[in-house]
Amino acid sequence: MQKLMTMEEVPSILNDGMTIMAGGFMGVGTPEKLVSAILEANLKDLTLIANDTAFVETGVGPLVVNRRLKKVITSHIGTNPETGRQMLSGELEVELVPQGTLAERIRAGGSGLGGVLTPTGVGTVVEEGKEKIVVDGREYLLEKPLRCEVALLKAFKADKAGNLVYHRSARNFNPLMALAADTVIVQVEHLVEIGEIDPDEVMTPGILVDKIVVAGGC
Repeated sequence: MQKLMTMEEVPSILNDGMTIMAGGFMGVGTPEKLVSAILEANLKDLTLIANDTAFVETGVGPLVVNRRLKKVITSHIGTNPETGRQMLSGELEVELVPQGTLAERIRAGGSGLGGVLTPTGVGTVVEEGKEKIVVDGREYLLEKPLRCEVALLKAFKADKAGNLVYHRSARNFNPLMALAADTVIVQVEHLVEIGEIDPDEVMTPGILVDKIVVAGGC
């Protein structure tokens, strides 16, 4: 299968109302040029799963500012005041999830699990509407798995088979999200031939990657 595609072809895979995941931590490791492609295609009513909503002008922040989202599932919104404003005004549904729980829900989605048990959030607003399970006398929340239709990732390097190498902390949520999506699109800075990446360097195997867009640094 031909995995290489141009940035102009990206919108052909996306639709209004989709659930998407986007890698990144405060914008680091976020495929900002893929985010720009969403904006240019005028896509709307998206559900976004991401660690945070970054800043107004960086990371996934512009999706919030330009009102392309109907819901966000995230662990942190404090660095993007527009997210909080839209949440309080009722323009945007925000589901806040403790960061470790968010990571494990995505991992569960990628592993085919029915959910994870965690004590985090017991006795707080986090437990509202969730099933509680007692194990050995201790209460846990059942947190259900998260999956998406499309994951938008960023990698430092890829070969033409889609094997990925991330750059230091830009790795963050990207490998987890590659497991939990029906379709994976990755923005890469460098593309090499198959065999040029040492197998020990591979952080996400190419079998998980559907499309590669070479877009350089951002």
